[in-house]
Amino acid sequence: MNRIFATATATATAALLALSGAARADHHLGDVKEGPACKYCGMDRAKFASSRMLIEYEDGSKLAACSLHCAAVDLANQIDKTPAAIKVADTNTQALVDAEKAVWVLGGSKPGVMTRRAKWAFAERAAAEAFVKESGGTIVSFEDALEAAYEDMYQDSRMIRERRKAMKAMTPAAAPQKEAGKAAGHAP
Repeated sequence: MNRIFATATATATAALLALSGAARADHHLGDVKEGPACKYCGMDRAKFASSRMLIEYEDGSKLAACSLHCAAVDLANQIDKTPAAIKVADTNTQALVDAEKAVWVLGGSKPGVMTRRAKWAFAERAAAEAFVKESGGTIVSFEDALEAAYEDMYQDSRMIRERRKAMKAMTPAAAPQKEAGKAAGHAP
């Protein structure tokens, strides 16, 4: 009987912890309600909550981005605007933290968002070190991660265009056009 009670208690505790974790993650997504999609690529920021960024400029304007890649695009496009705050999601908790104080991991085996060379942020160094131990990569500063985003911009933008082109070719609307071309004697 005690074993059954202990198992039931452990199961209930695990369920409550899981629910509190989900509630904790949802609690950190207030910025997603204001900016549900990335301005540059249209990606769902809730789906990519662990890489999302928020830039608040001194003039009161904001950018809600899905990743460092898209945040870097905005920082380059808004060169005359001064950021008052640059925030990034902690990869593990999804809570927004100061991007300049975050511990960044560059590279590793976990695929990045909008980039071939991943760029992940962590509020705590120990979490970044654990990530590196599991997935590889190098711990860097925000400035190093941002510099890498600019270095990667050409290859990443090319990769994104190619993926979108391939996805567009696979859509049902593209199929009738290919069939019409074949009927007219054009090669696919």
